[in-house]
Amino acid sequence: MADYKQEQLKCWNKAKELREKYYSDYATAHERGGLRWTGGAWSFDAIPYGLGDDVYPLTGEPYAASIAFDKKLSLECLEATEAKGWARDLCSYMRNYWGSMYINKYAFGGPFPKADFAFQDHICCSHAKWDQHVAEYEKIPYFCIDVSVGPYAGLNDAKLQYVVDQMHESIEFLEKATGRKYDDEKLIAAVHNECRLTSTWAEICLLNKNKPAPMDEKSMYSLYVFGTLSKAKKEFADFYGEVLDEMKDRIARGIAAVPNEKVRLISDTQPPWAFLSVFRYLEQFGAVSVGSLYTFGLIGIWEDKPDGTWGPRTTPKQKGQKIETRDQALRVLADWNLSKPEWQHFYDPTIKTRMMKRIYDEWELDGIMLHLNRGCEGLSCGIMENHHGLNEMGVPVMTFEGNMGDSREFDQSRTMDRIDSFMERLGLKKN
Repeated sequence: MADYKQEQLKCWNKAKELREKYYSDYATAHERGGLRWTGGAWSFDAIPYGLGDDVYPLTGEPYAASIAFDKKLSLECLEATEAKGWARDLCSYMRNYWGSMYINKYAFGGPFPKADFAFQDHICCSHAKWDQHVAEYEKIPYFCIDVSVGPYAGLNDAKLQYVVDQMHESIEFLEKATGRKYDDEKLIAAVHNECRLTSTWAEICLLNKNKPAPMDEKSMYSLYVFGTLSKAKKEFADFYGEVLDEMKDRIARGIAAVPNEKVRLISDTQPPWAFLSVFRYLEQFGAVSVGSLYTFGLIGIWEDKPDGTWGPRTTPKQKGQKIETRDQALRVLADWNLSKPEWQHFYDPTIKTRMMKRIYDEWELDGIMLHLNRGCEGLSCGIMENHHGLNEMGVPVMTFEGNMGDSREFDQSRTMDRIDSFMERLGLKKN
């Protein structure tokens, strides 16, 4: 019997329309005299906005996740990449993307649209080489910014300046590669949009502290994606304002993501995209995953609040901070991104352990699921140290093996068995 009311998200259809428009705009950009660029979900996408309003990105990770969701297309792409001699233990997002490029098949219909330039940053082990190969294969200009300056807690002026200097160089590159004059006012507007979007997303995640949670992790995947497609896009920042309002309304009316919520969980990293049904399986036990470090910290930007809790980072506009020059905009953009939670544990797995324990405590959870994800070397680095550390802190932990982007490396029956055992450990039975 349901304990809480449940209803579909009102923003669902708009989210679908925005996502479809994003991929269509990229594919048809040249027909309208626009430019296309490719890079990563973590690239400083506010910077290319200075080239004009008709410049459209294709970020590799969410595009590859869309391929991975379609097992038939994904297998075709993965096999094409393997036929080129690339190893199967490389990033599965990268292999799906490259395969789509090799077979000249766009996941959203038609031939694979060639970019005009590649613009990337490098923190994960695959980032720079991913788009270097794309640039070489498509014969397009390429620029990459190194952001590996260590955890944000140790950031100093010299480290920040190292990133900002590269940003200035990247703008010179963009002007030369496109033949366009750069507009600093458009950059400043884009920086404000990115800060607003990423802070708002953190606030949306914060609302899942409520019992019952107004949104579950599976639904989050359809909404968090806009911050990975283009963090600095005004349309997406505005949309997150609508999502935030809807979450507040759901809480006020007692609407739950899972109507029989009994226990609350989170996961850590990317899910197996071809098998999102695992999150629906949890509901049979009255278990809801209220998110993950990945959905919270991939695009959400956070800070310590005066009461000691984790909350959305205060934006420059909220602080009354004026951004009037290119250098000021780039310094804000660099500092803002270097504080990203998901960048911190590339340097030390204990940082991830502490962040997950913090979420466990502040969101009042009952357990954590760790995905031993062979598809992502970066976000899975140190994962068994995370398992050990969380166990030492008294957190119930479940692990399951898989691959975010290669369905051949996920055993659904075995994963369901592990969920059964974990639910029994938490004192739950199927409804």
